Amino acid sequence: MKNSVPERLKGRIVIFVWLCVIFLAWQEISFILADLIKDKMASRTLPYMHRIIANLFARGPLLFSHAAQTLSRSLIGFLAGAGAGFLLALGMSLAGIVERMLFPYLLISQMIPILGLAPILSGIIGDIGRTRIFIAAFITFFPVTVNTLAGFKSVEPEKLTLMYSLAAGRLAVYRKLMIPGALPFLFSGLKIAAPMAITAAILVDTLGGASGIGYLITYSLYGGFPIMVFWSSVLLSAALGILSYQMIAAIEKLCMPYKYGRR
Repeated sequence: MKNSVPERLKGRIVIFVWLCVIFLAWQEISFILADLIKDKMASRTLPYMHRIIANLFARGPLLFSHAAQTLSRSLIGFLAGAGAGFLLALGMSLAGIVERMLFPYLLISQMIPILGLAPILSGIIGDIGRTRIFIAAFITFFPVTVNTLAGFKSVEPEKLTLMYSLAAGRLAVYRKLMIPGALPFLFSGLKIAAPMAITAAILVDTLGGASGIGYLITYSLYGGFPIMVFWSSVLLSAALGILSYQMIAAIEKLCMPYKYGRR
């Protein structure tokens, strides 16, 4: 326990140092383009990071209102995809025939490019908001299913034999052994899927939505908004992806304190 606090602090220091390195490197390249080479397109190609951050705060109401639209729909899709993925993995674990029947189609579904799927779904559904939700759920579904199924399969056969030797029913086996054993794998899938769900929702926004971060990115590139809105939107998108990952990691620590040496 005594070593856990310094380790966490060390990790935060490393992250802070890397952020400083990225910031300084960005500033240096921007300086070379704008002030040394005198590139007329420097403000569009790679503007100064401090100007992007300043614009992010200056246009906060606009950016955060559109970010809320994207985040809310990606969250709904993420929860729906995660729930469906967990249930499918559970069904595959309970019945091997379900896995043999559905797993190949599950793999094939991931070969469909999102750029091609999103316009088709948008035309069928007829609502860009619902399309965002569906695409976010579609993106979330696969990593959660595959990782959770791997978690069920990772449980040692000796433990299963012991549970059945004690006359435990299937419900008790899954409640006390299989699901707890699969939790680390489930959270691995969730941490992969959370940023991807936000990215998917942003991608759908770029295909004709009237709100969301993708909408800001698209219309700032075509002159509807100042170009700094584009860079601020990109920075905000990256921040949302990192935040979503950290939120899942925090929930993981609450659900599995034993994994992190806490009681």
